[in-house]
Amino acid sequence: MRYLTFGEIMLRLSAPHHERFFQSNMMEATFGGGEANVAVSLANFGEDVDFCTVLPESDLGEHCIRELRRFGVNTNKIRRGPGRMGIYFLETGANQLPSKVIYDRAYSAIAIATPEDIDWSVVFEDVDWFHITGITPAISESAMQMSLDAVKSAKSMGITVSCDLNYRKNLWKYGRRAEEVMREMAKYVDVAIANEEDVQKSLGISVDVDVSSGELDREKYRVLGDKVLAAYPDMKLIAITLRGSHSANWNTWAACINDREHFYVSKSYEIRNIVDRVGGGDSFAGGLIYGLNHCRNRDEALEFATAASCLKHSIIGDFNRVSVSDVEKLMAGDGSGRVQR
Repeated sequence: MRYLTFGEIMLRLSAPHHERFFQSNMMEATFGGGEANVAVSLANFGEDVDFCTVLPESDLGEHCIRELRRFGVNTNKIRRGPGRMGIYFLETGANQLPSKVIYDRAYSAIAIATPEDIDWSVVFEDVDWFHITGITPAISESAMQMSLDAVKSAKSMGITVSCDLNYRKNLWKYGRRAEEVMREMAKYVDVAIANEEDVQKSLGISVDVDVSSGELDREKYRVLGDKVLAAYPDMKLIAITLRGSHSANWNTWAACINDREHFYVSKSYEIRNIVDRVGGGDSFAGGLIYGLNHCRNRDEALEFATAASCLKHSIIGDFNRVSVSDVEKLMAGDGSGRVQR
């Protein structure tokens, strides 16, 4: 099985520890971005995965490629072009102070690239599974067209398409609404991944779900999944993550899968003292893609994905630096955190 993900990878500048922006004169520099995060997860699980994007011809672009290669991600399908590397700034919240993300990605290399810059018939050669998110078509009109071209080409070539709907309100600035674009993309998706806001804001489909109390009504999520699958008859399943937020560093975490015939709900994890939740959804997507292709059934695949993303909350940076054995230990109930000797 060979996987390919497509999207923007950015320079991530984060305030150290739990400092506010410029509380000190230090910023921690790493890389991250939805589809790249999924690629790294799959590589860490031992999978053959390519990442496709457009990066600038600069030292930053070179360092980014080297970082991806360090994790075992294939980078031969990355294109280089004019423009800059996008940046996002992260301020990690705690207790009642929420985390904050500021984007600085206008005129990035992928934002100004044109659909003609990528030949999908070449990029998809020997690919079995393609993953994209709702972030990429939000970047710019040309990135939106590249995203639509990608899912259409993948579908025509018999490649399985997964999409994390990932609604980002601060990115949809070029005149197209998320709902307008994502409804079209969803027609070509086999496996959808989302939380309740993503479904509501990207597809215009909703049920009465209140997450403010931290209590989650599973039955409402079953109904939400039913509505999405009814609207998209070619979609095979939808996975919905269930996050209950008590505070910035105390969440509950679970997920469910609706595949038309069955409704599965995972174990729920109590995650306190969160280190870094950015990339949590991407680590779930990476775990789910791996699980659907390696686990015995969809119930086990869901548990693998939920455990993998639970572990990500304890790891600084966008990338989930865990192995299959790490995830399987947590699935088996070893969540004590005791020192392994």
